[in-house]
Parts: sequence; structure tokens; C-alpha cells
Amino acid sequence: MTTQTATQKSSSRIAQYWALTKPRVTQLAVFCAVIGMFLATPGLPDMHKVFFGTVGIWLLAGAAFAVNCILESEIDARMARTARRATASGELTKTQTIAFSSVIGGAGMWVLYALVNPLTMWLTLVTFVGYAVIYTLILKPATPQNIVIGGLSGAMPPALGWAAIADAVPMQAWLLVLIIFVWTPPHFWALAMYRRDDYARSGLPMLPVTHGMNFTGFHVWLYSIVLAATTLLPFVVRMSGLIYLTAAVALNAVFLWHGWQVYKHYSDQVARKAFTWSIIYLSLLFAALLVDHYFPF
Repeated sequence: MTTQTATQKSSSRIAQYWALTKPRVTQLAVFCAVIGMFLATPGLPDMHKVFFGTVGIWLLAGAAFAVNCILESEIDARMARTARRATASGELTKTQTIAFSSVIGGAGMWVLYALVNPLTMWLTLVTFVGYAVIYTLILKPATPQNIVIGGLSGAMPPALGWAAIADAVPMQAWLLVLIIFVWTPPHFWALAMYRRDDYARSGLPMLPVTHGMNFTGFHVWLYSIVLAATTLLPFVVRMSGLIYLTAAVALNAVFLWHGWQVYKHYSDQVARKAFTWSIIYLSLLFAALLVDHYFPF
């Protein structure tokens, strides 16, 4: 084996391990956690805790996603969207993946416990178990409401970030968790709708497969309405001001439009656009909270 070939193989293996952590999903989760860190204090937070809190949460989130890839390797192999994952194709063994998850998960726990605070470590660990075990193993294959019931683990990042700075999780942090919890079903169901054939092959009881497209579209619209109301709560409880309120109203108007399109004028392209917008929406909504926090109006 030439040096160049060895280097390419090593780079490919690193890329495979990196992909196990689902970096795009992890980035959004960590972004919401960081927003929680900055909202947890009137001024600037302790940047030492911000840095190590971010690192620890990222590592444990990546470990949870790696475990998810192990547990769903057979399902992933049946789906076009996930068949190229190294765990689905067999390029990474279960032993290799477990070892990788254990190393980065253990490192994340140590960072959070030793360099942030024990509360954040325990909350993040519970979130890890909730996603990697309870959601993946129990809820996901059992009910088409899996994404609703199991959505709490995916909604936890703002509470983790808040805990990292304040060593507590007050009502304001749980409001942020509630927003993500309500956002998750219309976000995920839009994806499931245009990937319905994939999910049918997977054997998972996803809503578009078990109850049909129109039923799912109606629930996307219904949850969009609930989300619009939920995102007003930070203003109602005076956690935020007019900057956030204005941004939330504008962002929700677009989200509601996409939800209505999915329900009444469905096409795969419409669902893809709704899914993409939902990610942008959440990022901008939390960014607006941050701007309003430091520049109240």
C-alpha cells in the first residue's frame, strides 16, 4: 500500500466516524444549547463554561447519534437516504462504533462533570439515554406518534446550555425546550412525507405510512398553529421583548404558510421546502431571542 493510498484510507475512515455523529443535526442542537447558555445570565456568561459546555454537549450528542446508527443499521440499510452510512454498509463494525461512541461519550461526560458542573453532565446523560435507547429502541418502532412522544430528548439542548451556566434549569429554560418539542413534529413529518417510500421499506411505523399523506399533512398544519402560539410565550412571561416578538410573528407567518402548503397543496418539493425552512426558522427564532436578550426594546 502506497503512502498516498494509506492516507486516503485513513481520511475516509475519519470521515466515516465523523458522519456517525450526524454533524448537521448536532450543529443545530449545540447551537440551541449555546443560546441557552447566553440567555441564562443577564450579562456575558463565563466563557470557560461556554467553551467546555459546548464541547461536552457536542461529544455526548455525537455519541448518542453513533449509538443510534448501530441500533438502526439494518433499518438504515433498507433506506436510500441512509444506506451509505458506514454502519449500514458494514464498513464500520458494531465493535468499532461502540468503542468510538464510548470514547467520545466518556470524554464528554468528564468534560461536563469536571469543567462545567455535575448537573449538566447528568442532564446530558439522561438526554443521551432518552434518545439512543428509549426513543430509538422502544418508541420509534412501536408507534407512529414516536416523534411526538420521544421529542423531549431532542428538545433538551437549551436546558443543557442553561444548566451549564446557571447550574439550574428554571421555567425560562423549559419554555425553550417546549418550543423545540412542538417544532419537532412538523419539522420531521415534512421529511417523512417526501421520504415515505424509504420509511415504508424500513418497516418503521411513520405517520405518512400508517395513516396516509393527508392525515399527516393536517397534523403538520395543526402543529404549525400550536408552534406559533407556543413561540409567543417568552414574550408573554416577559422573558423577551418586542424584537423577539416581531421576529417570532414574521417567522411564524412563513412557517404557517409552509404548513398550509403541505396540507392543502402537497408535492414532494413543497415538503422539502417546508423541511428546509423549519431548520432556518428555528435557527433564526433562537438568534432573535439572543439579540433581544442583549438589546431589549
